[in-house]
Amino acid sequence: MKIAIRNGLAAILLMSGLAMSAGAAPLDDAVAAGEKGDYATALRLLQPLAEQGDRVAQYDLGIMYFVGQGVTKDATEAANWFRKAAEQGEPGAQYNLGVMYDHGYRVAQSDAEALKWYGESAEQGYALAQTNLGGMYDHGRGVPLDHVAALNWYRKAAQQGFAPAQFNLGAMYINGEGVAQDDAQGLDWCRKAAEQGLPLAENYLGQVYVAGRSAPQDFAQAVTWFRRAAEHGSADGQMNLGLRYDNGEGVAQNYAEALKWYRLAAGQGSLGAAYGIGLIYDNGKGVAQDYAEAANWYRKAADAGFSPAQSNLGIMYEYGNGVPQDYAEAASWYRKAADTGLPIAQNNLGSLYSRGLGVPRDNIRAYQWFFIAAAHGAKEAETNRDMVAKALTPAEIARARQFAAEWKPGAAH
Repeated sequence: MKIAIRNGLAAILLMSGLAMSAGAAPLDDAVAAGEKGDYATALRLLQPLAEQGDRVAQYDLGIMYFVGQGVTKDATEAANWFRKAAEQGEPGAQYNLGVMYDHGYRVAQSDAEALKWYGESAEQGYALAQTNLGGMYDHGRGVPLDHVAALNWYRKAAQQGFAPAQFNLGAMYINGEGVAQDDAQGLDWCRKAAEQGLPLAENYLGQVYVAGRSAPQDFAQAVTWFRRAAEHGSADGQMNLGLRYDNGEGVAQNYAEALKWYRLAAGQGSLGAAYGIGLIYDNGKGVAQDYAEAANWYRKAADAGFSPAQSNLGIMYEYGNGVPQDYAEAASWYRKAADTGLPIAQNNLGSLYSRGLGVPRDNIRAYQWFFIAAAHGAKEAETNRDMVAKALTPAEIARARQFAAEWKPGAAH
């Protein structure tokens, strides 16, 4: 189970809390005023200090402009103040300026500038900057790709207890990137991040317990971690928790709970959850069977490229369930899913060619798709392939097999 490391994870957002300088009464007073929501007083105290060159005041003033506290929200002005503070060595300002260059937010996007400012902040021990700098090396942005350097920066931040860096470090061990592959070490770092409430790590631990890799398979433990991720707002956690309720794995089967969590995940754009809702209505699991509602949910996922939903929507059109029967539309959806490598859709598309439904009748094309589907484990396709072969000459079978040999997922056919 390979973890995809995301550049910066939760650290891509700017820090937005006012900083306090030890022993500086006006700054302390400004921070205290800001904490009380008295931004006018905070601004009155910070402005002269910032203009006099106090780097912490400059950083705090940048925060106020970025967030719009006591002033009109102005990210460009925020960047100006962050720059003044960053040039004087303020690590939080350096980090924030790096984020703005990283994402091209009110400044021209520049990997080189992001790398520079992350680096200066990271060298001062700023964990968020260390994590994002690791991400730059991890993805070869602004520097040659270097997993060893990425690992080192993630480790520095992880050892400070920064959860996103702990998760990234765990991913490096699990994937064997920049270090010898070590599931146990990887899982340990992921667990540290999960125990701090990082939803990405919580969901990953749930997947570990489902798969039984690095830890014995334990659906009850999986449910515990999926629930934590779900309650922390993770769409993947919500979808996976819904799936456990749907299948009765680690928890009593409960379609109403499954539907609840699927809906929450689908509301955040989870295609798997939208597909899951479609299945519930398609099969009448805990609800009245409703093909139209099933087709509606399949379409949401299918339009976004989710191949199982595309295949099921094709089935709805082939049989006229919840939509007008339309073989051409069925063929179109089967083809989309077949081109991604989904065996059931490949078999169904072959079936339409063998019967001339929605497409011209073509036993060579039918054999091609049955052959490909069978090669990917579809047992029904083996039977269909052998049946249609009886209507083909050896030369035609050879042509069909040549097509199958050249076929690649993702290409138009």
